Amino acid sequence: MFWLLWMILVGLIAGWAAGKIMKGSGYGTLTNILLGVVGAVVGGFIVRLVGFEPMGGLISSIVTATLGAIILIAIARKLK
Repeated sequence: MFWLLWMILVGLIAGWAAGKIMKGSGYGTLTNILLGVVGAVVGGFIVRLVGFEPMGGLISSIVTATLGAIILIAIARKLK
């Protein structure tokens, strides 16, 4: 149960931050959470691919998820 709350918190913060960084009109709270959670998976994959290992703390998780969410937003905008 705590893991789910952790993912929602990280997803919300990362999705919001990615939206602000990408200067979009925003996708809404639920979509921001989803972008952040999926971004965490994408960001974790990319960080490991580059050769780093995420440390697992709150800040590290948010940075990794934000990186992934930014990449997802960029891809979505290219496909539009």
